Amino acid sequence: MARFDDKLAAHQRELAAAHKTSSSRGGITRRGFLIGSVAGSTMLAFGVSGAALAAGADGKGSASETLSAGAFEPTMWYAIATDGTVTVHITKSEMGQHVATSLARLVVEELEADWDSVKVDYVDSAPKWGYMITGGSWSVHQSYQPLSQAGAAGRIALIEAGAQQMGVAVESCKARKGRVISGDQSLSYGEIVAAGLERSFSEEELAAIELKPASERRVLGTRGNALDVPPKTNGQAVYGIDYTLPAEIEARVGKTLHARPVMPPSRFGCKVTAVDDSEARKVIGYRQTIELKDPSGICQGWLAVIADNFSAAMRATDLLKVEWSKGDSYQVDETAIQAEGQRLVSSPSRDNGSLLVDQGDPAPLLENAATTVESTFTTSSVLHFTLEPANALAYEEDGHWHIHCGNQQQSLLTSLVTKALELEEGKVTHHQLYLGGGFGRRLHGDYAVPAALASKAVGRPVKMIFTRPDDSRFDCVRSPSVQRLRSGLDAEGHVVASEHAAAAGWPTAALMPAFMAEAIEGGGKLDSFSISGADHWYNVGTQRVWAQQNKVAHEAFVPGYLRSVAPGWTLWAVEQHIDELALAAEQDPAEFRLALLDAEGRNAGKAPVSTGGAERLRNVLKRVMEKSGWSERDSLPADTGMGVALSFGQERSMPTWVACVARVKVDRATGEVKLEKLTSVVDAGTLAHPDGAMAQLEGSLLWGVSMAMHEGTEYREGGPVAQNLGAYQPLRMHQVPQMDLEFVDSTEMPVGLGEPGTTVVAPAIANAIQHAVGVRLRDLPMRPAALKAALSEA
Repeated sequence: MARFDDKLAAHQRELAAAHKTSSSRGGITRRGFLIGSVAGSTMLAFGVSGAALAAGADGKGSASETLSAGAFEPTMWYAIATDGTVTVHITKSEMGQHVATSLARLVVEELEADWDSVKVDYVDSAPKWGYMITGGSWSVHQSYQPLSQAGAAGRIALIEAGAQQMGVAVESCKARKGRVISGDQSLSYGEIVAAGLERSFSEEELAAIELKPASERRVLGTRGNALDVPPKTNGQAVYGIDYTLPAEIEARVGKTLHARPVMPPSRFGCKVTAVDDSEARKVIGYRQTIELKDPSGICQGWLAVIADNFSAAMRATDLLKVEWSKGDSYQVDETAIQAEGQRLVSSPSRDNGSLLVDQGDPAPLLENAATTVESTFTTSSVLHFTLEPANALAYEEDGHWHIHCGNQQQSLLTSLVTKALELEEGKVTHHQLYLGGGFGRRLHGDYAVPAALASKAVGRPVKMIFTRPDDSRFDCVRSPSVQRLRSGLDAEGHVVASEHAAAAGWPTAALMPAFMAEAIEGGGKLDSFSISGADHWYNVGTQRVWAQQNKVAHEAFVPGYLRSVAPGWTLWAVEQHIDELALAAEQDPAEFRLALLDAEGRNAGKAPVSTGGAERLRNVLKRVMEKSGWSERDSLPADTGMGVALSFGQERSMPTWVACVARVKVDRATGEVKLEKLTSVVDAGTLAHPDGAMAQLEGSLLWGVSMAMHEGTEYREGGPVAQNLGAYQPLRMHQVPQMDLEFVDSTEMPVGLGEPGTTVVAPAIANAIQHAVGVRLRDLPMRPAALKAALSEA
C-alpha cells in the first residue's frame, strides 16, 4: 500500500540523491554517518547533502580533515561543544506541541548526555535537511529510529575516544549523564571533544546498531519539563508576528515597511477593475496600494496596502475602495458542495475517485443480508482559527530571498515563493519562528507569497500581517463532507459485508498532487488525507471503501489539512455506524466492538509499527469500559447517556490506539447537551515525553469536543460566513468536561499523538446522545436546534 508518507520518503531520497549528484565534485563514493571535531565541536550527521563527504576525491579523507576544511555540509542532528553543551538541530515546527523536547529526548536517551546540558536550534530551510514538514503526528514516530541511532553512534564514538584518552579498555567504560566512566576515572564529553576524535560509520554499521532495551531507558517515558516553556512564559520566545529585522540587516537592505493584504471577493478568478485610495491617503504613515501580480496563481486579484507601520496599514485598508470582476467561484456555496457530495456517494465510481479498500463485492451479500443498515453523515466547513493570524516578513539581499515566519511545511513554502517570484531553485530561505498555533493551517505557505510579492514591488523588506478576518476569509478550510455507509448482518447478528463512500475536497490534490498514490494496486490514486480512518480495524466481512473527490469544493476554496484531517469526518460516520449495527443486532455497543476486533488477517498488525494490531485496540476498549463504569450505563439518570467510540489515529501505518467514553446530559426542552465527562485510554507505544503526551491528548480531545458541538460554518459568496470569533464560537472554558485520561504502559515503537484525540470525541458524544434520548444526529456539528427538532419528530 503506497501512502502519502511513503511518497514523502521517496521524495526525500530523490532530493538527497539529486543534491548529492550536484554537490559531489570530489567524486564521492561513500555515504555514512560521520563524527569529527572542528572548532571545538563534535558534529554528527547522516548522509551526504553538502559539498563533499571527504577531503580527497577517493572519499576516504579523515573526518577531522574534512570538517576543518569546511568541505562537509551534512544533515546534522546535533553538536557537542567543548563545554559539554549538546545542541540538537530541530527541523520540525514548534507550535505548542513541545516537539523539540521530544526529539531531543530521543537523542539524549541513546547518547547518554546530561539533560541539563541540552539546547535546541530550530534550523533554517536548506536542501540538506530533506523535505521539511511538521504534520500528520509524524514527528516523533518518523524521527525515532534515525535520532536514536544518531545518539547511539555518538555514545559509541565517545566511549571509544574516552577509553583511548584514559588508557583503558573500551569494555571497561560506560556513558552516563555526559561522561565516559571507567572505574574511578571519567572524562566529560566536553573534555573528550576538546582533545579531538574522529569516527565514521557506514550505513550498514549504523543500521546494525542495537538500541538500548526498554529496561535501561533513563529519559524516554520519564517526566520532565519542556524546553520551550521558559521562553514562552518569560517573553523571550519570538513568534512570526513578533519578529523584526535586526538593525544591521536593515542597514543593508532598507527599513522594513508594513503591509496588510486586500482580499478579493473570492479565492479564484477575481480581477481588480478600480482602486480609489483617496481616503486612505489621509492616514498618517500610509504610502501606497499595489496590485500583486502573481505568476503562481495564489494571489488572484489581491492588493497590498503599504505603510510605515501596521496600524496605518490596517486603517488605510479599511478606507480603501476597490472594485473587482468576480470569478465563478463566488457563486459556489456550501449547499452546492454538499449536493455534489450526495451525488458522489450515492453512486461512487472511479470517475471521481479511487478505492481505499477492496476485499470483494459487498453488493450481493448486502442484498441477501438478514438486516441491512444504511446511513448518510455530513460535516460542515471547519476553520483553523490559529491564535496567531497569518504573517510573514520578506526581503531580498544579494539575489537571495529570506522569509521569516512560522510554517509547518517549509519545503512547500519556499517552492511557492520561488514560483511566485520567478526565481531559480535555491534562491529562497525560510527562517523558522515559533508558531502561535498551526493545526494544519500553516502546512500551506500561501500567506508568504503576498509578502514576498509586495517586497519585490517596493524594493524594501515588507512585513505583512493578516487580520483574523483576512486569515479566515481565505483559510484552507477542512472541506465539507458527505458519507454513505451500508452494512449487512446475518440472522445471528454478525456483520457480513460493508460499503463506505466518502466525498470531500482533497487537500493533497490541491497542494501537493505529486504525493497522491494508490492505496491498493489498480485502485487509482487518492488523497489518503481525505479517506484515512475508513480503513478501520474492525472485521466487517467483505468490505469496500471509496474515496470520492468533490471537485465542486475545489472551485470555491483550497481544501486544507486541519488537525486529524480525514478521520475527523470518516470516524464520525464509522463509529456511529458501528453503534447502529450493534443496536440492530440488539447487542451492547462496546461488546459488539470487542467481537469485531478479532486481530486476524489484515487486522493482525505488523511489527514494529502496528505490533498487536486490533488486539491493542481491544485492550484500550476493555480498560475504558472499566474506568468509565460502562456496565452501569443503563442505570444512569433520565436523559443521561454514555457513548463509546474508538480511533487508531490518522493512519493504519502509524496507529495510535484510542478508546473514549462520553457521558452527556440532554435538556429536551432546549436541545442543549451538557458534556459531563470524557474517559479515554490511549496506547501510543513509548512516550518520549509523558508530560507533553498528556498535554497533546487533553488538547486534542477538547478540540474534538469543540468541533463536535460548536465549530463549523458554511461557505457562501466567496468565503466562510463566520470570519471572526464573534460568529464562530469554539469551546469555552466553562464548557470543559471532567476528564479521566490514561496512557497504557508500553515499550512499543512511539506513534503519533497530536491528532488521534480529535477524531474519537464526536462519535462518542453522538452515541451518548442516542443512548440518552433515542435520537441520532448525523450532521456535524451537533447543534441544539437540530437535536430539538429531532426530538420533536421522534
